[in-house]
Amino acid sequence: MRLAAGRRDRARPRVRTLPCVVLIGFVLLAALAPWVLPYSPEALDLGNRRAAPSMAHPFGTDDLGRDVLARVVHGGRVSLAIGLLSALVAALIGTAVGMTSGYAGGWIDDGLMRLTDAALAMPRLPLLMVGAAILAPGLGGLVLLVGAAGWMELARLVRAETLSLKARDFVAAARAAGASARRVAVHHLLPAVVPTLVVATTVAVARAILLESALSFFGVGVQPPTPSWGGMLYQAQGSMATEPWLALFPGVAIFATALAVNALGESLRDLADGRQTDC
Repeated sequence: MRLAAGRRDRARPRVRTLPCVVLIGFVLLAALAPWVLPYSPEALDLGNRRAAPSMAHPFGTDDLGRDVLARVVHGGRVSLAIGLLSALVAALIGTAVGMTSGYAGGWIDDGLMRLTDAALAMPRLPLLMVGAAILAPGLGGLVLLVGAAGWMELARLVRAETLSLKARDFVAAARAAGASARRVAVHHLLPAVVPTLVVATTVAVARAILLESALSFFGVGVQPPTPSWGGMLYQAQGSMATEPWLALFPGVAIFATALAVNALGESLRDLADGRQTDC
């Protein structure tokens, strides 16, 4: 029995390590793309259009002869940047709303939580599509739109954590020492909320990547010629039967990245809870 349990304990890290390695590999490859890839994502080769994967083009080429590998990697730079920055925007809004609600209590808490519930009840993707279609934002505007659609879960989580923390002795001691409500919130509650917030923000990154990919897939997200994973899927719709690699590789990139980010979030949650983690 002990031997079997030991084998399971040794096997568990391998399950989580692989997604984390995949994520680190994506980030490094995206950051070093201009120096490690032989092709530019915008370089046209009209004499080599829709070429199948080969040694020269491991992921094949698209309808304009552009290297799909280069476009997947450079698209990863866009998708990862939008996912991370959108999650940070969501974290800022969610932290402000959740901490204000949990610490103030009373009618402020009721009003902010009803606002959060109303935002959660709205269909997120259709509203984002309408907003992106009307505003036609650039990358910065897209970050703000996606971030503004993802703060609600973070707000509820931060509120719950704040309610738990404000009843503890260190908060009572700070109040007894004459600390203002703002000082208690910023210097005492916020540092204690950060570990939980980091875990939740990591999960929000995966959700933001999926939202950006969906918007680009429907043609209202990142606009050509800037490559993005969702945009590549959108452009591959008409040729999936004849050139499946045009959709396969960006689709796998979206799936693998979302899975890896979620695995990182689980590892950080284990670390925050004091359990053994491998990433």
